Amino acid sequence: MEETKKKRLRSGYTTGSCAAAAAQAAVHMMLSGKDVPEVRLDTPKGITLFLEPADSVWNSEEASCAIQKDAGDDPDVTNGVFVYAHVRKCGKEEAVKRMHFFPDEADPDADVVVAIEGAEGVGKVTLPGLEQPVGAPAINRVPRQMITEEIKRICAQFDYHGGIVVTVSIPAGEKLAAQTFNPRLGIMGGISVLGTSGIVEPMSERALIETIGVEMRQKGYDRQYLLITPGNYGTDYLKGHFPFPDDEAVKCSNYVGQTIDMAVEQELSGILFVAHIGKFIKVAGGIMNTHSKDADARMEILASCALRAGGSAKTARSILDCVTTDEGLRVIREAGLFEPSMKIMTEKIDDYLKHRARGMLKTGAVIFSNVFGELGRTQDVPELLEALKKERGMEECSVL
Repeated sequence: MEETKKKRLRSGYTTGSCAAAAAQAAVHMMLSGKDVPEVRLDTPKGITLFLEPADSVWNSEEASCAIQKDAGDDPDVTNGVFVYAHVRKCGKEEAVKRMHFFPDEADPDADVVVAIEGAEGVGKVTLPGLEQPVGAPAINRVPRQMITEEIKRICAQFDYHGGIVVTVSIPAGEKLAAQTFNPRLGIMGGISVLGTSGIVEPMSERALIETIGVEMRQKGYDRQYLLITPGNYGTDYLKGHFPFPDDEAVKCSNYVGQTIDMAVEQELSGILFVAHIGKFIKVAGGIMNTHSKDADARMEILASCALRAGGSAKTARSILDCVTTDEGLRVIREAGLFEPSMKIMTEKIDDYLKHRARGMLKTGAVIFSNVFGELGRTQDVPELLEALKKERGMEECSVL
């Protein structure tokens, strides 16, 4: 019998890791006066990268270099792009002033104050509702933290005290941005510097669904009820609002429908989703694969909920003009339609989850927003929570 070998997909690293590694190398060259042939970067994922700087230029006051992104086997349009970091010395006061987009990250009393800016090919935020304010470079929080930590570490080695201005640029970024969702999100002029783990972990769709099924079988080996979250937002919300252990939930990614199907196949009694509205608003429209490449009707569904709650056409148009669900929720709240709109949304989510389960298991969902907190619970959530607690011997634990 011919044996078929499955190819193991190769991981890569994010634009955030590239920017942090480039900044580290540039500061090291500026302060040491020597070339840096290789950079060691410890990512938030716990994986250590050894990266080779390119196009290095330095003197005692400033330096720049680039790191080429490798997305591994992930189909990422930014694969192969060069991410540059230019660094220069400055006074702490100047660095603090340059951090006006992120004032909470400015500490004038620190030994080193790091100001991070964007230049060519790094997108600029033009609409409200994203992590960064309007006008700021599209450099996400974790990459900013990585850049800052790497620079401070190198500065400590060379006993440098003062300010450092880091300018991130991606020469090919503006051209590549047209192939991403950035223009739709109001990020103009380039791509985003992203990454929460520093690592790109590619998986084929079939392999990912199989992995979800394996995790469901493992965690459901001697149980009948499972907690499910689409990803890190749901996991973080669980930690702060429910008494279950950190590793309790199965991550289903975008595959809501397939997860229900697998739960039925495994003859489970019930599953409870804890999900951010950004994903699960789509389920209120019957969309069971929530990946943006397959469907993005978030604002349309949110607007329809507001209309059904008695909202005006003007309110609906305002929601449709929003970039994020949190921004849309703010419009709904200002229109005085928050509770009825969320009730309608939750009821529709409940209907579609039950329809997919075909009466073969109980389904429920707790929907939340990072800005507005819990938004709604479907009909069977109280029963599912009690069953989850009882099965885990947690009857005395309270549930918020």
